[in-house]
Amino acid sequence: MGELIGAAGAGRGVALVLTGEAGIGKSALLEYALREASGLEVVRSAGSEFEQELPFAALHQLCVPILRHLPELSGRHRAALQVAFGLGDGTPDLFHIGLAVLELMAVAAQDRPLLCLVDDVQWVDAASLTVLAFLARRMGADRISMIFAVRTPAVPSELGTVESLAVARLSDEDARELLARRSPLVLDERVRDSLVAEARGNPLALVELPRAGGFLLPATPSTPTRIEEIFQSRLRALPPGARLLLIVASADPTGDPGLLWPAAQQLGLDVTRAAAEAAGSGLAEFDARIRFCHPLARSAVYRAAAVEERRAAHAALAEIVDPVVAPDRRVWHRAQASSGPDDDVAADLERCASRAQARGGVAAAAAFLERSVALTMDPALRVERTLASVQATLDAGGADPAADLLATVDVAALDGYQRARVDVLGGRIAFTRHGDGTGPMLMVSAARRLATLDVQRSRDCFLDGIEMALSVGRARGVIDEVLAAARIDAPPVASPDILDVLIMLGAQGPRGAVPLLAGLPGDDDPWWASRPALATMIAAEFWDFDTHAAIADRLEKSGRESGSPALLRLGLGQKACEAVLVGDVSRAITAIAEEEAIADAVGDSPLMYPRLLLAAWRGRRTEALALFRSATEAEAGRAGGQVTNLTWTSATLHNGLGNYPAALDAARKVVDDELFHVGGALLELIEAATRCGEPALAARALASLTDHTRAGGTPSALGVAASARALVTGVEDHYREALGHLGESPLKPYRGRAHLLYGEWLRRQGRRRDSVQHLRTAHDLLSTSGAEGFARRAAGELRAAGEKVNRPSEQTPGTLTAQEIAVAGLVAAGATSPEVAVQLFISKRTVDAHLRNIFRKLGVTSRRQLKDQRFTLG
Repeated sequence: MGELIGAAGAGRGVALVLTGEAGIGKSALLEYALREASGLEVVRSAGSEFEQELPFAALHQLCVPILRHLPELSGRHRAALQVAFGLGDGTPDLFHIGLAVLELMAVAAQDRPLLCLVDDVQWVDAASLTVLAFLARRMGADRISMIFAVRTPAVPSELGTVESLAVARLSDEDARELLARRSPLVLDERVRDSLVAEARGNPLALVELPRAGGFLLPATPSTPTRIEEIFQSRLRALPPGARLLLIVASADPTGDPGLLWPAAQQLGLDVTRAAAEAAGSGLAEFDARIRFCHPLARSAVYRAAAVEERRAAHAALAEIVDPVVAPDRRVWHRAQASSGPDDDVAADLERCASRAQARGGVAAAAAFLERSVALTMDPALRVERTLASVQATLDAGGADPAADLLATVDVAALDGYQRARVDVLGGRIAFTRHGDGTGPMLMVSAARRLATLDVQRSRDCFLDGIEMALSVGRARGVIDEVLAAARIDAPPVASPDILDVLIMLGAQGPRGAVPLLAGLPGDDDPWWASRPALATMIAAEFWDFDTHAAIADRLEKSGRESGSPALLRLGLGQKACEAVLVGDVSRAITAIAEEEAIADAVGDSPLMYPRLLLAAWRGRRTEALALFRSATEAEAGRAGGQVTNLTWTSATLHNGLGNYPAALDAARKVVDDELFHVGGALLELIEAATRCGEPALAARALASLTDHTRAGGTPSALGVAASARALVTGVEDHYREALGHLGESPLKPYRGRAHLLYGEWLRRQGRRRDSVQHLRTAHDLLSTSGAEGFARRAAGELRAAGEKVNRPSEQTPGTLTAQEIAVAGLVAAGATSPEVAVQLFISKRTVDAHLRNIFRKLGVTSRRQLKDQRFTLG
């Protein structure tokens, strides 16, 4: 603990998660850290079981002591925090808020190192937890340390990558020593040994069990439940006034005396006497803030209260809470005080839900709406609020609770639009569940219901069904079924759109789809803008590299402008793929590294498909196969498109290495099993089939590839098709045609492959001199574009022709971590340290620390020198 506290002062900010059962000593360790934090500024927060639906409640509690630095923040970050804490209007963005809090803490830490203590993380609201987990991964070089305490087994996944320490139970010897020091009673040896056995090394149990009289409690419940029973027994021993005062305190998680005392007076209590009696029980202390002796004490008191007592407490608090300052809290208390349906309160709760959603509090919105449903009398309103509650609960990540809520809806009483909403919600719930493939057809059901009610929404549901079908598994039958339904039931529109293209692509292949694709909107409102994922797939099917590049540019630009990590990651993934296909490995690695850095910032796994593509083209067998195995295990049974990427890129790898049977097996799986995603795999199938003596298979694949590439009509597409045709026919003019088209294409690796194939054919025709010319060109193109496997094939052919092949340069690129590459790439492009910090969701101090490491590793002394560097992941 001392090392962690010292790290903050030394500019090596770290984070630690203390885990353990209730009463094991986590809070005591936080108190110890507080006492030891001499010279540090300490900020504290604690989750509350009764406040975990209110967005940013725990974060606000943590930041209040350092909000004096708010004016020192950049305008964007200052506005983000004002929105999050209800000090300004707008829609909060969690990651901008995370950056804002990071900057706030970094500014505060300039005066003194900062120690952040967060207790009862299992009850921290979802919005705060997301930001706190973000901060825990971003400490880096800042003078900030964080300690979290969370009760097992409720350790949130958001903190899964943060270093953790399990607080262990006491040994019997230590337990006896604690009893001797803390027990108010003189215990005989048998009672002491029984208490030690009963507490099972739990310190809180050891302290509390003797206060219950030194006798054993029944052995069936768990230790935390026994402790709660002890707290409740102390509550029952109190006079009614003190008991009611504690119940009111337990119903108000803010611990604000300005609410408790007036509420107690509302209930007619003698406040002074009740407070003295309640404090004497040791359950709570009444000071500048009301604090229970342990979180279990608060929950024990609240649960021990009779229903009427809870309602009375909430009603009194509702009268005191300022409706202007805290309208949502006031309405929540009114809702808990209601004994039956109350349309006025239900309507207020609905308005609270709208405010919570506007502030990003989806969990709070779900809680408000669920309670609103319970208080609604009007059947029609109850249905609408139930469906809204299901949506909010699903948005908050509660698929199972959302399904339970949806099951309460009487479908027979709904109109067509409401039934469609039920299907949409059911489809989205199914999509979140591993192994549940019902989502696509539920979207189809919704689309059919909406066909005569809302044409555009109906067509959107069909597109949602297609995207789900492409994601939930590799089974072609599901996609065929969705497309067949869309072909029959999708309502027509005046002008063709992307749905029409997909329907025709599934029914008639590229030849039928191309005329429709040609009629889609162009530059001003491109057809691919609304559905970039599907559009990218279509562009790949037709070898339309220009459209693919435009989509990647738009995604990256939109992601940077909006600050959306999800959008930026998609853009970077596509930019990395583009860079691989044009043979710019350094740019691909930089984009991949930046995407990984952002994934790390948001606590997600990096995108796999650009890594798979890069690994395949680089031809490093051991590294690539390890990556493929890892991706296969991670994605087993999940995204169909991901599985396709695995098999297609595996075919590319094996063709580059000359392992044609393995390439044939991989490529055949894509073409046989998939309706889409096959355009890129067809060339690999044709080359592998011709090498493996399967001309009929190669001819069938060539016919399909010709349809795909002729549809796009780009030089890249036509060149790839001609190259494949040459493999099947062995006609020299086809090799020359391929080189002619690909000479106008930006796809440098494919141009190198075309020269390689022509050179191989020429050598086998006995035309050594001609072959050497093309093989050398192939070797140069492939080597300089990073296609190392294919380059080795060219080198082997040259040696077989009796030529000497120079080894590649031994210059070793700088070996950096992914985040260092991301920083170096952005700086090399001209970004300042603050701009890099915003892009990578880290602090400026961390950026500068990375730059120092980068300069040392690369042996450079200025930012300008980074432009000439090549990077490789360490």
